Order: sequence, then structure tokens, then C-alpha cells
Amino acid sequence: MKQLTKAEEDIMQILWDLGEANVAAIIDELPKPKPAYNTVSTIVRILESKDFVDYRKEGRGHIYFPKVKKEEYSNQSINKLVDGYFQGSFKSMVSFFVEKNDISINELEAIMKEINKDETS
Repeated sequence: MKQLTKAEEDIMQILWDLGEANVAAIIDELPKPKPAYNTVSTIVRILESKDFVDYRKEGRGHIYFPKVKKEEYSNQSINKLVDGYFQGSFKSMVSFFVEKNDISINELEAIMKEINKDETS
């Protein structure tokens, strides 16, 4: 699966949240200053060429929807992060965040409870 740019990820987040949208609806969800219609349309077409987005015709326009699930892309992105910066070790990644105080012991315990809950489900 290809990696997305920040702008492409922003558009995908909107499509994942909305489920489907035309370019105007995507622009409505973006923060100010709003990008030009042609800019968003170009990004959507790039996402289509990367096989992340598909569309159906509606009237004279298109309604775009994600082909890739958010969880699928998230998993791939996290694995790439772990492989690239932590030599494939999730333990090293967690240690990094704990050492840099980006995660508290309480947060770490909550994560462990979630992991254990998912394993027993």
C-alpha cells in the first residue's frame, strides 16, 4: 500500500468520517483558509490513482468514497513507523514514548488493559 502525503491523509480522514462526499462537501469540512476547488479535486484524483478512493456518478458530478479502510491504512502506517524508527520493535517504540514522557504510566496501564481485553475477546 502506498504512503499518503499530509494533504492526501487530510482528505482521506474526511472521507472516512463522512463515508462519501463530493468535492464541495470535502472542502466544507476542511479548516480555513479553504483550499481551491481545483486543488481538492486534484488531490481526490491522486487518491483515486493510488487506489484509495473510488467514485460513482451522480448527476453531472461525482461522489467519492474510500476503498481503503481507515484501520487498514492505520495499521500499515504504524508498522512502517515501527520498522523505520524502532527496528520493528513495538517494545522499543513504547519505551521511547515512556522515556520522553509522552505517555504516562496510567496511560500505559490503560493500553495494556485494552490489549488484554482484546486478546480475551
